Amino acid sequence: MRYKRLLEIIKAIPEKPILTAFLVLVGLAIIILSLSFKYYTEDYYNFVGQVLAEAHGMLFDIAVIGILIYWLNENGEKRLRINMYKDEIDDFRLWESEEAAFRTVGNIKRLNRHNITSINLVNCYLAKTNLSYVNLSQSNLNSANITHSNLVQCNLENARMNRTSFENSNLNQAYMQKAYASGTSFKDAYMIKVNLENAFLIKANFENAFLMEANLNGANLTGANFENANLYKADFRNAVGLVAEQLANVKTLHMAQFDDAIMAEIKQKYESLLIP
Repeated sequence: MRYKRLLEIIKAIPEKPILTAFLVLVGLAIIILSLSFKYYTEDYYNFVGQVLAEAHGMLFDIAVIGILIYWLNENGEKRLRINMYKDEIDDFRLWESEEAAFRTVGNIKRLNRHNITSINLVNCYLAKTNLSYVNLSQSNLNSANITHSNLVQCNLENARMNRTSFENSNLNQAYMQKAYASGTSFKDAYMIKVNLENAFLIKANFENAFLMEANLNGANLTGANFENANLYKADFRNAVGLVAEQLANVKTLHMAQFDDAIMAEIKQKYESLLIP
């Protein structure tokens, strides 16, 4: 019985890592101290000096290796968290629900905290969410649903937003320089002081949008719809593809800026739109 009990204890040792480490330490200590005993008695000071020298080297190794392991561990955990946030965005893609929208936004903000701004949001449902002050520069938002949302001062510079819907959203003072937004709907959107400089807005829909003091300098506006849009103080200088007929039914062009050629045509055909 005692023999069997002893065997059971021995077999259980590997299952307990702390106990195993302790037993190994005790065993090695007995062996090393036994072999070193004569040095303690015959050449104590010289032996202790060598031990202390080795101890200093060990401390240095522990410090360097410890820092390295800590750095690798932190970076590894950071990469795991980033991948987890991206995977969750993929999980909620195409799921049109309030929960999916808010959890996706949460993951976007967490990625921003890790300085990740280029995010794949293709076909994501983000309606009725708050993306104000979020950085989505160089992100891909093609065909995303971002209706009835707040994007005040949101950074969408160089972002891809083709066929995306921003209907009824608040994009006041958003940064959208060089964004790709062909076929995108900004219907009924608030876009006061939005920066769309050099953006690609081919066939974009600005129907009923509020574009007061918007910067559209150098934007490609070929086929863009400005039906009933408020363009007070908007800057259309250097715009590509813009013709006067696109502005025939806007609310106002008072104090809007245009290149000389198109301004002359507007004064000739739609002068009333320039009057406050």
